[in-house]
Amino acid sequence: MKFIDEAIIYVESGKGGSGCVSFRREKFIPRGGPDGGDGGKGGDVIIAGKKDLASLHDFRYKRNYKAENGKAGAGKNRTGREGRDVTINVPLGTVVYDRDTSELLFQVLREGETHVAVHGGRGGRGNARFVTSTHRAPMEYDAGEEGQRRWLHLDLKLLADVGLVGHPNAGKSTLISRLTQARPKVGDYPFTTLTPALGVLDDNEKTFVIADIPGIIEGASRGKGLGLAFLKHIERTNALLVVLDLSSGDVRGDYRTLLEELGSYSEAMLGKRRLVVLNKADLVTPDVAARWRSYLKRKGEKAVVVSALTLAGMDELVSAISEGVEALRQNLNRAV
Repeated sequence: MKFIDEAIIYVESGKGGSGCVSFRREKFIPRGGPDGGDGGKGGDVIIAGKKDLASLHDFRYKRNYKAENGKAGAGKNRTGREGRDVTINVPLGTVVYDRDTSELLFQVLREGETHVAVHGGRGGRGNARFVTSTHRAPMEYDAGEEGQRRWLHLDLKLLADVGLVGHPNAGKSTLISRLTQARPKVGDYPFTTLTPALGVLDDNEKTFVIADIPGIIEGASRGKGLGLAFLKHIERTNALLVVLDLSSGDVRGDYRTLLEELGSYSEAMLGKRRLVVLNKADLVTPDVAARWRSYLKRKGEKAVVVSALTLAGMDELVSAISEGVEALRQNLNRAV
């Protein structure tokens, strides 16, 4: 299934039902009076969060959503039935905009969270509602209110505790497959990762969601490569794993480029807690790995040396991730 993180859909709420003009006509009751009921409210179109969804793929095939109209009122003061609502399920992390004005309408961040995208029209009043002391036999009624309609732009930004960033072929996909049950495509060529991948890391009954995005190259923040299209997926992550390839020949340059591209995309990226992962330790000597770890320590970074291929250093990495994310969660809980 192709990963889709943007979609345009049309939503229209139901029209309210018309009020009724009716007079009570029963044997032995010659002056029964008006008894026209109100029309029913039109249905709403509701956006709801569903954690089991991972993409906006379904909206490639269905883009128009219309709620049911309310039913007209009837005699004997009977109110028309309300129109049925339409509920549209979206993945958690979906941001909803008005397509025509670019106005941010709402974000869906929690399971079961709902927002009304367009409200159904009110039902019209029946003639029984127009009775006064001097107007005993009204013929007036209200037509139902028109529903609302608009085009929506859905933009999915994945929710994860940790985001993996690195150059193509830094070993991110192999790393997330070792840390979690995620099974992204892995290959010995640039941009193996073409779509974001989510995995869940389990550590002593604590779970953390990790997101892997396509590799970032120099100029990604200006649209080069695949990184720009997916950098938004780590905007909501609490922490970053910066993955560097120890065998690249220019670890210093790779590190500098990644930070520059993250900062160019959003200064907030550089303010996130981060851990540097020096990957592919199996391809260099221990002295080389130690030298780069010391270099990063002087830069104020916490770094872990691993080999995702041989699993060397993975226990230390899992502990570092767990400690870091748990500390962030506790700080967030205290702030709340």
